[in-house]
Amino acid sequence: MKSNRKLTDTELFLGCLSHSPSIQKEVYERYSHKMYALCRRYVKETAAAEDVLIVGFMKVFDRIHQFKGTGSFGGWIRRIMVNECLMYLEKEKNLYNEIGLDGILPLPVLSQPSDELAVEDLMKLINNLPMGYRTVFNLYAIEGYSHQEIAKKLQISENTSKSQLSRARTHLQKMIKTMTFNNNQRLLYA
Repeated sequence: MKSNRKLTDTELFLGCLSHSPSIQKEVYERYSHKMYALCRRYVKETAAAEDVLIVGFMKVFDRIHQFKGTGSFGGWIRRIMVNECLMYLEKEKNLYNEIGLDGILPLPVLSQPSDELAVEDLMKLINNLPMGYRTVFNLYAIEGYSHQEIAKKLQISENTSKSQLSRARTHLQKMIKTMTFNNNQRLLYA
């Protein structure tokens, strides 16, 4: 008889450490939805994001012995997924074609749109950013990495990281204004 009790992260870790297929399945089922959403923030194409997710989980199970128990198990899986996304982008060579070495632009003053954006709308806008902007924006604004950490991960300068973030914010601001303007126009003419 199967227990309905939810396994703790420690139990999941120990089960993966002993290469238990049922525990590995449980880990995948528990974390795959969130990790897929993370992959989609970095990798625009659905099939490629799914591939990155699978490779990321394979690395989780292959490198389970590297988890030191400091921090959360989910956070450790998340770091592996972020690194896998970055490796995919590097392999595709698109990231470095879009990241320029221009100076830092001043940070834009973001105005508040009149209507609140739904989370799905905001994620779509972020997904439409050029790959370099999107990657730095995700690492900084969503994952919480510093510009120094981003520079090291992406092998770029800190100033390039700051510049890409500034450009991402400016680009997002323009898209939000356009979206707000278009929505207001539809309301006026409806």
